[in-house]
Amino acid sequence: MVTEHTKLRVMLVDDDQDRLALLEKALGAEGHQVVARLNTHADLSVAVALHKPEVVFCDVGAPGRDILQSLGEMYREHPRPIILWAEQSDAQTTRRALDAGVSAFVVDDLAHRKNFSSLLDLAIARFEMQQALHQELDRARTRLADLRDIEKAKGLLMKRRALDEASAYNLLRRMAMDRKQRIGDFARTLLNAADVWSELG
Repeated sequence: MVTEHTKLRVMLVDDDQDRLALLEKALGAEGHQVVARLNTHADLSVAVALHKPEVVFCDVGAPGRDILQSLGEMYREHPRPIILWAEQSDAQTTRRALDAGVSAFVVDDLAHRKNFSSLLDLAIARFEMQQALHQELDRARTRLADLRDIEKAKGLLMKRRALDEASAYNLLRRMAMDRKQRIGDFARTLLNAADVWSELG
């Protein structure tokens, strides 16, 4: 019987053809579409770009360094929820899996699993949380870079235009607005231009 979960495009990664067939059948019974079946030596980044799966499901006996590295590269280039299913693992491997971007890491016998849709939903939810955290971290880094470069640009204007701090900031903001740029981006443009003129003597 097909469940009421969202139907997903799934890419399977496994060196065992019997497990691949079992997993594909189980996912199909729950209404999901298997868009690719690959072994662990495949270029996963290329495969994700080609097949555009919504979730990547990797099933291995014991996750080695190579597959974790491959998953990590794929995650950086084409972020997707990743489920890693293994028959055995240890604390170090678990840490490496999380560092590689794995959203759900299950250590169990695949034959014991009765419902995969709940696991897919969990992986997607964790992936979305990971992405939200990354985005917030990127925004925080951008804010810090803006503050740093605005201060430098203000100092440059204060020195070259003989302005006080408030006047230098207002000038910087007005120049950024005239060019329809964020003030942080314009501050970097101004600093880069100053470096060029300095190099030219």
